[in-house]
Amino acid sequence: MIYYKNDVLMIRSMVKSDIEKLVNGFIEQGWHKPYEQFGEYYSQQENNEKLVIIAEFSGEVAGYVTLLPYAKGGPFAHKNIPEIVDFNVLIKYQKRGIGTKIMEIAENLAKEKNEYVSLSVGLHSGYGSAQRMYVKRGYIPDGTGVWYNGKQLEPYSECVNDDGLTLYFIKFLI
Repeated sequence: MIYYKNDVLMIRSMVKSDIEKLVNGFIEQGWHKPYEQFGEYYSQQENNEKLVIIAEFSGEVAGYVTLLPYAKGGPFAHKNIPEIVDFNVLIKYQKRGIGTKIMEIAENLAKEKNEYVSLSVGLHSGYGSAQRMYVKRGYIPDGTGVWYNGKQLEPYSECVNDDGLTLYFIKFLI
């Protein structure tokens, strides 16, 4: 399904050939995102377990986001609130409005299910751009504090500032 299209940007559903293109795109920027991860995303999309939204810029895969129909973990688990998960725009395509358009589409799709949408974001500096974008888009922390590897951290608990250290946000979709 095509959600958006102009002269250079198309936002659409994932197709099987995107798997290899995404893996190679991340290899080019020095990141390891395994083929199996994107293969699983494609299977989940085909089984209607999640939406996988792909951005194509000038015919090249530039980024993606997945949207769960409802959060399966964290503070919004089983509350029928959709969750945006694993949002990425390849570095060479950033600062072109692609991420903003992907998020806009994901939020519009989430609005079909609920008046709220949730997400979590990592806390180390590698997530700095995403953190800023989410706040600018109206996401607010949910108030449950920091989570680590899917579990709410008790005050003064030890943790590691890796990808498992996150904060949950929610947005009211007007």
